[in-house]
Amino acid sequence: MNRIVATHNSPRTWFLTSSLTPLAVRLIRQLLTHGDYVVACLPPHEIEHDDRSAEFRELVNECKSNRKDREGWKDRIRSIRCDGRVMGQCSAAVAEAKHVFGRIDILLCCTSEAVVGTVEELSTTPATQNLVRDQFETIFFSQVNFIKASLPTFRAQHTGHIIILTSIGGHIGTPGMPIYTAATWALEGFCDSLAYEVAPFNIKVTIVQPHKEIQSLTNKIVFSPSLPYYDSENNPAPSIRDMLTNVLNLNPETSLESSETEIIQRFPKLPPSSMDRLVGETVYALTAIGGHENPPARHIVGFEGAEAVKEKLKTVTEELEDFVEASVAVDIFESELKNEATQRRVKAEGKLEGTGGPSATPA
Repeated sequence: MNRIVATHNSPRTWFLTSSLTPLAVRLIRQLLTHGDYVVACLPPHEIEHDDRSAEFRELVNECKSNRKDREGWKDRIRSIRCDGRVMGQCSAAVAEAKHVFGRIDILLCCTSEAVVGTVEELSTTPATQNLVRDQFETIFFSQVNFIKASLPTFRAQHTGHIIILTSIGGHIGTPGMPIYTAATWALEGFCDSLAYEVAPFNIKVTIVQPHKEIQSLTNKIVFSPSLPYYDSENNPAPSIRDMLTNVLNLNPETSLESSETEIIQRFPKLPPSSMDRLVGETVYALTAIGGHENPPARHIVGFEGAEAVKEKLKTVTEELEDFVEASVAVDIFESELKNEATQRRVKAEGKLEGTGGPSATPA
């Protein structure tokens, strides 16, 4: 049976799990310019936030306009209100996408959110403990739901590409963001296993890892109440809380003061030119990799991210070499036990032969 397989240069149908981020809006523009089709999922709790949805609404107006360079855009984009945390809504969104465009070529799992707080800060009250569950619901379970919903379609097509947009937090832990890191590692571990399972169906899986700032500064940031023990004055560890707060305070609309009692949420609001520079490399990487016939299993975006991961891998290698004797000690011990057991068996067999053994015929 002949199958219709989208090549890298032909129009592809993209399914974005979250389309209100500045990165997603810029990516969608690139895709529509290229002639691709886009299914844009809109998280209900974000679409109701005027500032958060402003750029996407502007994009929709562009698609409906009479501009010559936007001709046909409105026919190649489908917006679907969908909460990824609800499996039924994910399945319905995938079914609608297939009904409208006939197929899905690329599933881009790009939903994110950053909970800022040390392990101890996230353990102080029931409200902060709930932040841990919320972080996993957003980063891990919602994306797993979309993946599960899309697999039957990809399998039936005998082709598909699942792209997971995470961060180099999938390689490197960040002080002050332990739950974000844990959820990211969980999603990447899930996808590493998934890749082997779906390879026989010609379904590709790629993890794209930009620098942590890309995802943090284009999605909601949630600050848990702070504890004085972890202030930068008392703790030498780099403070991601201070770094993100400083960026947010550059804009009067998002400025905040650290609190020891309240949970604070903000959507970063950078100048358009700054946002363009921030996400430009990642948008390019996604368009270059999406639908590729032989995509990488992992792709690190940007020089700084690549250098940080190389340094981490170098440290792991050095520690492995430093403790290699401890690593193989079990193997040596096991071999010694086997040798000792073999020698005892040989000696026992020799004694049996010398005494006639249990099978010897009585005189």
